[in-house]
Amino acid sequence: MISLQRAAKSIHTAVAAPRLSKFSLHAPKCVEVEFTNGSTFRLSAEFLRICSPAADGKMRSIGGEKVIFGRRHVGIMKVEPIGNYGVRIIFDDLHKTGIYTWDYFNHLGSNKFTLMRDYINTLKKHGLSRDPSRRK
Repeated sequence: MISLQRAAKSIHTAVAAPRLSKFSLHAPKCVEVEFTNGSTFRLSAEFLRICSPAADGKMRSIGGEKVIFGRRHVGIMKVEPIGNYGVRIIFDDLHKTGIYTWDYFNHLGSNKFTLMRDYINTLKKHGLSRDPSRRK
């Protein structure tokens, strides 16, 4: 008997992500991605920044969890194409090491509300804020 987790994984991997049909930068606030299946996602700079695929996303480790906070007002300065499979986003907090693939944009867009809810709950759990720290 196949476990549900393994079955779900095999179903997930068997279904190919739709191909990107349009990418638009609306600097500094967001990007918009459109896929061949008709899905269109508008993804904010803050959301993209906190979901950075980079290992060095300027995170704080709290109780073993990696948490990025204080990025509500982050902006996108520019986007650089990486081959024909994705882009590097340069944010105004100078983070620029993550490569966002078209499949990753599709994942983010398809799961945007759950990912953002989980992020906000994690911030609350650790007493952190989406707003930047005030300088003294």
